[in-house]
Order: sequence, then C-alpha cells, then structure tokens
Amino acid sequence: MLYTIGDLHLSFSADKSMDAFGGAWTGYIQKLRSGFSELTGEDVCVLCGDITWAMSLEEALEDFRFIDALPGRKIILKGNHDYWWSTAAKAKRFFAENGISTIDILHNNCFFYKDAAICGTRGWFYTENTGSAHDAKVMAREIGRLEASLKAAGDCGKKICFLHYPPIFYKYICREMIELMHAHGVTDCWYGHIHGAGHAYAVTGERDGIRYHMVSADFIDFKPKLVME
Repeated sequence: MLYTIGDLHLSFSADKSMDAFGGAWTGYIQKLRSGFSELTGEDVCVLCGDITWAMSLEEALEDFRFIDALPGRKIILKGNHDYWWSTAAKAKRFFAENGISTIDILHNNCFFYKDAAICGTRGWFYTENTGSAHDAKVMAREIGRLEASLKAAGDCGKKICFLHYPPIFYKYICREMIELMHAHGVTDCWYGHIHGAGHAYAVTGERDGIRYHMVSADFIDFKPKLVME
C-alpha cells in the first residue's frame, strides 16, 4: 500500500524536540512509532518534507536511522526546515555509507507504485504583491522541479503529486503549480507544512478537479495516511 505523512520534525541530535510545543506534539516520537506500526515491509510511505531539524547530514544520522527502522520503503522530499539538505547525490551517498537502505529521494524525478507515478517537490509561498525577488526565483525553481518530476512520469495515466507547501491555502493560490498539475492530469495533491491554528485554514477536498489532502503529522495524529492500495 502507498501512504504519506509530512513534518516528522525529528530531533534525536539537534535538541529541538517538538515535545516542547505540548498539545498534539507531546510524545510524538512514540506516536510516530505507533502510527507506522500498521505498515509492512511491502508498503511505501512518502514523507512530505520537514524531516529533521538537523543542520547537516551528519547531525541528522540518528533521525535517518529512526526512519530507516520504520516499516516499509520511504520516499522523502524537501521541506522548508530541512537545512541538512545539500544535494540528492550527497544524501544518497551518505545513506549508502551508513547502511540506510529504505530511503529514496524525490527531487527532479519520480517513482512508480503499481500503475501510479509519485511526483513532487517542496513548493513555496509567493505572491507578486508581497513576495520578494528572491521568493520569485525560488518559486520559479520549484515550478521547474515539479515540471521535471511530472515529465519523468512519461505517459503514466495516474500521477499523484506530493508537496511540502500547499499550493492553495486560505486566500492564497499558486496558480502556476495548479495549472501545471492540471496540464499533467494530476487529480490528487498531498501536502504538509501547516500546523496548529493553521489547520483551520487548510484546504481539503476537491477544488476545480484536484483533490487536496493535508497530511502534516499533527493534523493526522502521526499516523501515515493511505493514498492507494
């Protein structure tokens, strides 16, 4: 089965445990272990960014070992707090050197699960009225990465999009990303990033032919959400 969850915010070495926020985050490591316990070694889970608070791959090692020990194959994409991220090639080499064997990286590429293509990128928040020139450049790169991922899927008839940032949130709409998903026949978009009071403004359900699903860990009680069997 194919699952997804976002925003694990692991911190085994960085001393930034989300337990400090209380509420739903209290005991979140055990909640994650419990949530993943229903998966098997044959399952796949897409992690929608904000994997770890670590500032480097070396500092993130224990966090990745935790993920590696969870059941199933994991496909990760970048979040805004993934400061450890440098290049996909370096991360893959680091995983291999440290015996981490169940984690793949979604970045300018795609993966296939049965008859579906797993596509995605980080995304970004940007509007012409409030965004800076830097934000515009970041957004342009993210649109390019999503396009590369969708094109990598070729003529696959079922493309599923995974992002960190929501392409639509409250009054914000990223039309470029939504138009790109429409152009490639995407019908479902899964995203994270939103926490706490922001949950009330998260867009879920169908909008103009695309179904949106919010899967920040604290929103789905730290239990991976089933995408398809």
